[in-house]
Amino acid sequence: MLLDLNHHSFADYKKEFIALATLALPMFLSQIAQVGTGFIDTVMAGSISKDDLSAVGLGNSLFITIYITLLGVMTALNPLIAQQYGAINKGETKAGDIGELGRQGLWYGLLMGVIGMVLIWAAILPFDYYFDHLSANTLTITKKYLYFIGLAMPAAMIHRTLHAYASSLNKPKVIMMVSWLCFFVNIPLNYIFVYGKFGMPALGGAGCGLATAIVFWLNAIMLGTYITKDRYFHEFGLMDKFSLPDIKLFGDITKLGIPIGLSFFIEVSLFSCIMFLVARLDGNTENYIAAQQIAINITSLIFMIPQSLGIASTVRVGMAMGQREPKHARYSSGVALSGATAISFLTAAFLVIGREQLATLYTKDTAVIAITTTIILYAAAFQLVDAIQCVASYALRGYKITTTPMIIHIIAFWGCGLLPGIVLAFYVGMGIYGFWMALVISLAVAALSLGWYLERHSKYMTKQIL
Repeated sequence: MLLDLNHHSFADYKKEFIALATLALPMFLSQIAQVGTGFIDTVMAGSISKDDLSAVGLGNSLFITIYITLLGVMTALNPLIAQQYGAINKGETKAGDIGELGRQGLWYGLLMGVIGMVLIWAAILPFDYYFDHLSANTLTITKKYLYFIGLAMPAAMIHRTLHAYASSLNKPKVIMMVSWLCFFVNIPLNYIFVYGKFGMPALGGAGCGLATAIVFWLNAIMLGTYITKDRYFHEFGLMDKFSLPDIKLFGDITKLGIPIGLSFFIEVSLFSCIMFLVARLDGNTENYIAAQQIAINITSLIFMIPQSLGIASTVRVGMAMGQREPKHARYSSGVALSGATAISFLTAAFLVIGREQLATLYTKDTAVIAITTTIILYAAAFQLVDAIQCVASYALRGYKITTTPMIIHIIAFWGCGLLPGIVLAFYVGMGIYGFWMALVISLAVAALSLGWYLERHSKYMTKQIL
């Protein structure tokens, strides 16, 4: 049976699932808080005008593409720290080595953040050329939004280092607490900057970008302060001394992280490219963009469930491999995969039943609601395969396997997703729905391929002498 689930008792399954859930639940709640910020942005921008909602949708698509790609590179810190943490019990590493890895991660995160900020600002320049058919108001709001949210990138990458550090050391709850505090701070900040309260100018959709930037910096500062002060982290000595950047260690992080970052880029760029292509559809373009933004926000919230289980599996698999227990690593992968599969049926049912109510949370525009409710049906159709491909790719990262998932994602998302989507949308005449049908196909290809490779590689590792 897949990943040896039939070789263990229900008690074993329950024990491992609880261990995964203990890691996954705080991370899920923290990510819900972060994605919830996008929900607040979308709702508040939509309450101003369709132009503001479209601008936030376009701007956020570009921001998310760069942010998620660099976040993927930073994700290399999770298996690196987890395996070092697991190796402590074997006497193969010291607690101080983990602190040094964390310090280098902070330097690396700062570098990635500056790169991300420059890329976002550079992308503002060609917007008038590529989207000249959109209203001048939409373009103006989009460019202001991108300028503000670009300021968030250094803080976002530093926060990602601290996120990897805390979660890989089995302390994800602090991430959750800080994320939710920042979520609640974001609401009044959005209110102030979007609507122009307390003497501030009314920035509309662009105000969402400014509020998000402030919240990212607050998140990084608060999480860093907690880790510095909490006794649990003292033995690792993250802030015990100052370290200059270690180019060799940067190379190790990059070698492991680039394939992860490219995998993330391939997946998120699929959605971003679809957003930009939707902006070129004939008809009432703003309706399509608004519906696409709403659907992406809803599916992003749902995606946090398998992603959280996936991150937990990276940590559990990494720790097991650090302890030289490949059989347990394989079993942990199976538990995470089966759990995500079961949950996906529930999320699919939720989307089908509640699609109209979900759409009306974001807008009262009947045309946008009609498009959105149809898109959500396609989203419900790919819940199962999306959960499988997500958890399988994260579990493989626990084994430090990153290149093969990247190749699979290229073939699945671009070869079986983007290109067929363009054909279905523009040449078959399906419009926006053609892109979402192609998404179902691409995620199914990714799920089958990654699930098979995880089964194969984890079985191979159990036969090796470690």
